Amino acid sequence: MMTSLWRHHILPFSLLLGLLAFATLAGDYFLHQMNLVWVGRYLGILGVVLILISFIYSLRKRKIITAGKPKSLLTFHEFTAWLGSLLVLVHAGIHFNAIRPWLATLAMSVNVVSGLVGKLLLGQSRRHLQDERDDLQLQGLSRVEVDQALFWDAVTLDAMTQWRKVHIPIFIIFVILALGHIISIFLFWGWV
Repeated sequence: MMTSLWRHHILPFSLLLGLLAFATLAGDYFLHQMNLVWVGRYLGILGVVLILISFIYSLRKRKIITAGKPKSLLTFHEFTAWLGSLLVLVHAGIHFNAIRPWLATLAMSVNVVSGLVGKLLLGQSRRHLQDERDDLQLQGLSRVEVDQALFWDAVTLDAMTQWRKVHIPIFIIFVILALGHIISIFLFWGWV
């Protein structure tokens, strides 16, 4: 029986994003209820540190460093980037104080989504589509019938393959906006 690309791959991805959103709202709500809103300021710092640590994988992938196994470092990258992003999102909370931090938060959120597309959806979706294609061909359907049956899954997969075109440029925008926010915080907090 043919299964849906949506149900088996995109829905779990959406649920993981929903979990991130829920954890963000719950964390912000908890800080407000416990009168610990000030803790959110420091969660932003910890979140940025975790995001920076996650780049060990990128350094290894580009052979700038040679230590570590790429697969283990990828898992580490995904975990620390997700957790760091969660902390930064809790830091951002529901406070609308300035445009630059919110643009940085938006860029980071888009980057998280594109990273999850790369991690959770792309490889699994390719395998799923090929398995479905093989299954339909074994059932005796012609190539045209198989292509028609898998049209929307193929369109969805094609759109997802563009994720790197979003992930890296949005990350660069996030870094620029986040640095602007961090520098302004140092100036206003009197740390510089």
